[in-house]
Amino acid sequence: MKEKRTIGSTLLTVFFSIFSILWLVPIFEVLINSFKANSYVNTDSFALPNSESFVGWANYIKGMTFGNYPFLKSVFFSVFITVVSTVLILLCTSMAAWYIVRVDDFFSKIMYYLCVFSMIVPFQMVMFTLSGTADKLGFNTPWTIPVIYLGFGAGLAVFMFTGFIKGIPLEIEEAAAIDGCGAISTYFKVVFPMLKSILISVGVLEVMWIWNDYLLPYLVLDRTEYMTIPIHVQYLKGSYGTVDLGATMAVIMISIIPVIVVYLFCQKYIIKGVAAGAVKG
Repeated sequence: MKEKRTIGSTLLTVFFSIFSILWLVPIFEVLINSFKANSYVNTDSFALPNSESFVGWANYIKGMTFGNYPFLKSVFFSVFITVVSTVLILLCTSMAAWYIVRVDDFFSKIMYYLCVFSMIVPFQMVMFTLSGTADKLGFNTPWTIPVIYLGFGAGLAVFMFTGFIKGIPLEIEEAAAIDGCGAISTYFKVVFPMLKSILISVGVLEVMWIWNDYLLPYLVLDRTEYMTIPIHVQYLKGSYGTVDLGATMAVIMISIIPVIVVYLFCQKYIIKGVAAGAVKG
């Protein structure tokens, strides 16, 4: 019996190892092609750089200096939008989830089901009117677009936070109330520190979504003034619509690195937080 389990575990390990390598292949392809001349990216994209195709850091320099829009400006807007949107989502949705769980009345249940329902509404249903509405309300700048991200990201976040908060003993909050804490103090001094694992899990998911998002900023932002990195990549074009794939791969590689770093540092919390938020209650 133990031998069968050992063989089964070994086969699963080999299978998932191969599966993981397959997931890494596209990243590796982007990396090697970011150091090739454009013609070799088109004709021999799967080969390693050689003495003829290797161009060093030229693609990275070109990708960051191509066109009239500064690449560092795109980086700033991507970082700002991602950080502010994520913080706003985490703060507002965790408080909303706490209210939903602890109040547990008709209104809170309706609020919860509306958040869950928003998860299944396709973005395409609202994208046609989103641009005009954002312009009218003044949400078409990097300083205001986090409010839109809050609306689209609230569903999943509230769902995960609600499941996790149901597992927090109510007696802890009652003890804080006896000690003189109000609702706000109880949340920030007692509840919020206990949400660490689920905060990191939701935060990583939101960061990966917002950082890589192309469609929402493209529809909402004034692209002559504001560009995020995904939008900047689309403008790496020459005359007659030609694309320098080497420079494009370089910029894509730069955009991938921050997300990989964040994920590697937070990966131990992700499964823990997702599992806790999904099954409790």
